[in-house]
Amino acid sequence: MELLQIVLLALLQGLTEFLPISSSAHLILFPKLSGFADQGLAFDVAVHVGTLAAVVGYFRRELVTMSRDWFASIVRRQRVGDSNLMWAVGFGTVPVGLAGLLFKDAVETGLRAPLVIAVTTILFGLLLWWADSQGKRERNEHAIGWREVVVIGVAQAIALIPGTSRSGITMTAGLMMGLTRAAAARFSFLLSIPVILLAGGLNTLELAQAEGAVDWQSLILGSVLSALSAYLCITLFLKLLERIGMFPFVVYRMVLGAVLLALYW
Repeated sequence: MELLQIVLLALLQGLTEFLPISSSAHLILFPKLSGFADQGLAFDVAVHVGTLAAVVGYFRRELVTMSRDWFASIVRRQRVGDSNLMWAVGFGTVPVGLAGLLFKDAVETGLRAPLVIAVTTILFGLLLWWADSQGKRERNEHAIGWREVVVIGVAQAIALIPGTSRSGITMTAGLMMGLTRAAAARFSFLLSIPVILLAGGLNTLELAQAEGAVDWQSLILGSVLSALSAYLCITLFLKLLERIGMFPFVVYRMVLGAVLLALYW
């Protein structure tokens, strides 16, 4: 891989993983629109490891508290502090895990087409706009109940379709269930941790079974750059979200979807 390709892809992954605009769609579209060769599975895994490091680093204090309270809740057999939030993240991951195992081949082959991405980019962008404008935005992530966990978890499973945006559709579902913008975003980011771990684990198994040399220098550079850009993205997004809302991202999705329709229809 060329240095420019490594830098652009790593920054692209870091900036789009946690914004409601679909990082997977951008990674698929980049080689189609830029003229670069497809970066391959190994590099995709590397930049996802970078974004995982970023979100774990940003929420490190919350994760320590959630884990401690979760273990305490098991011992005491009752809710302790933030244990409910840890249970919500765990159970909210089940639908996407099952869907990934059942539909992995279909997602990685037939659904990676630019026209599919164009339609999902526009459709779920409009749904995000509706949820942001109509949602009550009354509760934070600590008030999430089982109904919200089920709805957001199922929404995350739908995000396996390229162009949907995992962060976008989980924020949409959170807003529809009455969460504030910041709460919907924070819960979406926490949900990303087990999802990236699961996806990265499966892809790593595939890589372990494949033959060929590994360009470790490119993988490490991509991982570091994606981690730095993702951490910056999370920080700025959460600071600006209540002020700017979701509308700028909806506009971006409409423009991107229209461009893809014009190019590939």
